[in-house]
Amino acid sequence: MAMEVTHILLNAQAVDGAVRKQAEDSLKQFQDQNLPVFLFSLAAELASDEKPVESRKLAGLILKNALDAKEQHLKIEFVQRWLSLDPTVRAQIKAFLLKTLSTPSLDARSTASQVIAKLAGIELPHKQWPELIGSLLSNLPQLPAHAKQATLDTLGYICEEVSPDVVDQDHVNKILTAVVQGMNSTEENDVRLAAIRALYNALGFAQANFSNDMERDYIMRIVCETTLSPDVKIRRAAFECLVAISSTYYEKLAPYIQDIFNITAKAVKEDEEPVALQAIEFWSSICDEEIDILEEYGGDFSGDSDVPCFYFIKQALSFLIPMLLETLLKQEEDQDQDEGAWNIAMAGGTCLGLVARTVGDDIVPLVMPFIEENITKPDWRQREAATYAFGSILEGPSPDKLVPLVNMALNFMLTALVKDPNNHVKDTTAWTLGRMFEFLHGSALDAPIINQTNCQQIITVLLQSMKDVPNVAEKACGALYFLAQGFEDVGSASSPLTPFFQDIVQSLLAVTHREDAIESRLRTAAYEALNEVVRCSNDETAPLVVQLAPVIMMELHQTLEGQASADEGQNELQGLLCGCLQVIIQKIGSSDQTKYHFMQYADQIMSLFLRVFASRSATAHEEAMLAIGALAYATGPDFAKYMTEFYKFLESGLQNFEDYQVCAITVGVVGDVCRALEDKILPYCDGIMTQLLKDLSSNQLHRSVKPPIFSCFGDIALAIGENFEKYLLYAMPMLQSAAELSVNTAGADDEMLEYTNSLRNGILEAFSGIFQGFKGSPKTQLLMPYAPHVLQFLDSLYVEKDMDDVVTKTAIGVLGDLADTLGSNAGPFIQQSVSSKEFLKECLSSDDHLVKESAEWAKLAISRAISF
Repeated sequence: MAMEVTHILLNAQAVDGAVRKQAEDSLKQFQDQNLPVFLFSLAAELASDEKPVESRKLAGLILKNALDAKEQHLKIEFVQRWLSLDPTVRAQIKAFLLKTLSTPSLDARSTASQVIAKLAGIELPHKQWPELIGSLLSNLPQLPAHAKQATLDTLGYICEEVSPDVVDQDHVNKILTAVVQGMNSTEENDVRLAAIRALYNALGFAQANFSNDMERDYIMRIVCETTLSPDVKIRRAAFECLVAISSTYYEKLAPYIQDIFNITAKAVKEDEEPVALQAIEFWSSICDEEIDILEEYGGDFSGDSDVPCFYFIKQALSFLIPMLLETLLKQEEDQDQDEGAWNIAMAGGTCLGLVARTVGDDIVPLVMPFIEENITKPDWRQREAATYAFGSILEGPSPDKLVPLVNMALNFMLTALVKDPNNHVKDTTAWTLGRMFEFLHGSALDAPIINQTNCQQIITVLLQSMKDVPNVAEKACGALYFLAQGFEDVGSASSPLTPFFQDIVQSLLAVTHREDAIESRLRTAAYEALNEVVRCSNDETAPLVVQLAPVIMMELHQTLEGQASADEGQNELQGLLCGCLQVIIQKIGSSDQTKYHFMQYADQIMSLFLRVFASRSATAHEEAMLAIGALAYATGPDFAKYMTEFYKFLESGLQNFEDYQVCAITVGVVGDVCRALEDKILPYCDGIMTQLLKDLSSNQLHRSVKPPIFSCFGDIALAIGENFEKYLLYAMPMLQSAAELSVNTAGADDEMLEYTNSLRNGILEAFSGIFQGFKGSPKTQLLMPYAPHVLQFLDSLYVEKDMDDVVTKTAIGVLGDLADTLGSNAGPFIQQSVSSKEFLKECLSSDDHLVKESAEWAKLAISRAISF
């Protein structure tokens, strides 16, 4: 039943655009008209050794794309489509694919492996194709090397594609046996490489095997032996496997850690860079595990703690630190210019930083001698390594330990930033100053490292350094960012930055105009620093912030005039300027003395923002939308005059499923506008609510946009009060069904739980807004039918016991809002509710003062509604 597709597949790769287009159209038409024959023909093409390599490869690729998609809604559709095909056709296609695994053509084999894994991902969870793994393993040892490699690849891809619960333990044992045998040094290199990569993917399935001492010892021995293979790709893959084991089976590593240290130390010292990088990554991964454990348990372990920390890093410290310090001297000449650069010196410094966060003060005496010895050496590599080491240990150890060292080093670093002849050293010095200001400067510290005396010197040096080459100037902007941030809480007291405000702003604007500002992210860094300087400024400099507004407006105006030649850089610049104006608006709009002066610019600013929507850039749209939200907040009810013009952009933002971040931000801005306009938003509510309800029922919209939409219902209800009546019939059922879905979290991973909590919070904020919006209205009785459901939702959340603090606060608040709005009518419902009393009691004694505050208000509202 296969159709001849070779010719069309070759034409689809033709150089001639017209030929290519015609072939692509024919393929599309064939797929739409007769999917079973289309897929069957592609599988036959892929399996046939008589066919050209190019057509086979494309056939496999099209087959794979017909089974899987990035977008969730298409993925689900493709799965259903495959499962509804005639089982005989499916079986024939799968037979072709399995046959292809033994073809001499590498491209065809590798494509077939991936397609088989995609099909396994569809069929195994539906209890279909149970014979797959058995048939792959059946005569593996007897196969020729190329077929063995393809089969191991396939097993690896299957493990990557399916979740461990769809493969039974007997099959897991057999897969692991086959894989470990494939790693044997008697096998050919291609087979060994495929085997170690398959083991990497199968680790998540091996829980039972890693709990058995003998099996674990065997697997660990083979992996460690494989790190010594003569082939660099195999050594690298073996270390990658060790890295994965370190995070998946941290608690099983104790018996092997000494051997692993010896293997990794040798690799870091002597092996080629790709291998050495993975060897360092092993220790970075152990740090990540221990940092997580120590953060979660706060460092106090009782004897029977679930996740003991083995303190591997602490024990290895005196060997690990010298090894890492040595890597810092292996810099590359041009690493600072290349944004994606990653080499052994950078990996070593990153690991050193993680070690500092893991062991704290203990690292300082081990690193300081290296810094003192190298910081003044004539060879730039030694000076740079010493500076990098110092910067790397500034997060983790206590301020008591670090502040005296930073006070001694600060002057030296400032001089080096201006005077060192080497750009690498200057780049790292500016980065290190940024880390000093980030971690050891701010109102929370007893002994500040920055005072009135040295502040001037610091600013002079940073502003001078901003004229340096782009990568150094970018780091200087970063240091200035953290310098400003540290003065955020000075309040009305005079900030040491105040006298320099004008110079700083002028210098940063000069940086944004540099010819080479697009190199090394320099322009972005300058605007980020400018925003932070404005955000953390105080009342004394407020008039200067007002003067900055027209300057930035003019710049935005100029980018819009040049719209015809708009390129990516132009769009990025528009985004940066909108972001800067947003910060200015928030700053000026928050105080009455400046707000009045600012209002003269509001009309012009708004018309500039609306012109940005004509650009094609999602980033610029996001920034303009956020800035409009800030403007609405600052102008309050006066924002109404912009609504006729703005509404069409608001609507198209809510319809933007493609760039879902734009959609999410637009939803947030609807909330800002509701708070600004209150009931003046009413004329636009039908359109907005219709679009929000459409968004919720679409399966194309990214799930992250749903919580803010629910929350937005609450904003609208708060703004229009009892006028929300006509939307209750649509909004409440949506909220109720989402509430039911969000209660059950059995088996959810951390990411899913985080999403579920944000969904719950959105739903609760909607209920809260609706109850508060109707308060004191004769129409409150319209809410009575919904009260039992809301209370039942609160009960189930309380029983689930997996709310985070934010949800707890909103939930107890909703209980109060319900009592407050429905008054004595709520009494009987609340008394029938299973857990209101316990929930309230728990929240009243919460450590979180926001939860406690919310609970005290709820208690008051409930006591008015009933006598508890």
